[in-house]
Order: sequence, then structure tokens, then C-alpha cells
Amino acid sequence: ERTKMAEHLTTGVNGEQLACQWLQQRGMQVLHRNWRHGREELDIVARDGRFLVIVEVKTRSSARHGNPEDSVGEAKQRKLMKAGEALVLSMEEDLELRFDVLSITHSPAGPQYLHIPNAFYPLP
Repeated sequence: ERTKMAEHLTTGVNGEQLACQWLQQRGMQVLHRNWRHGREELDIVARDGRFLVIVEVKTRSSARHGNPEDSVGEAKQRKLMKAGEALVLSMEEDLELRFDVLSITHSPAGPQYLHIPNAFYPLP
């Protein structure tokens, strides 16, 4: 059971590493990894033109357990938004906030990426 947990953690870290490379290859500038606001943590904060993009990275070792993007529930979204707003306020520049989900599923053919820009919207 212990090795399972460790494996899960390395899958996550490895996923974030892959995610950063993937985003950078698409012209995004990675500003922060694991940015903390109180108890909330933002996986990746990137800059995409006029957008400050909060990227929630979901990594799976296989596609068996459903879609990674489905695991970002409403409560999680609210927490990400709260942290995202705090981050925007801490920045010099006035950027628009965008929330993306980048799901990475490991497969025999290598990592499969599913990028969902504007996966959810800031609540009014």
C-alpha cells in the first residue's frame, strides 16, 4: 500500500513536469509551480498572452478510472478560483484569469494530453 502512495505521488510530480514542458512548447510561459495561497495550491500558473492561466494538472497511469478532467469538482473549482483571484491581486499587471485543465494519461504509446482551456469560469 505504501508503494502505491509513493507511485501516485511520483505520477503527479512527473505529470506536472510533463505539463510544464507541454505548455511551454505551446508558447505559454510558466510562472509558478505549486503556488500556495493558504491551504490551496495551484499546480501550474502560466502566462498566455493577456491571460493568467491556472492549470490544474490531472495525471492518470491509465484511462481505466474515468476521465481525469471529471475529477475537478465544484468545491475544488471554488478553491482554485479563490487562490487564482489572490494571485491576480498580487500581480503588477492586470491580466485576465483563465482556468484550464490539462489531463495527462500514461499509455504504452507515451503520455496522452488533453488540454481543456476555460475548463470552468470564475463564479460571479
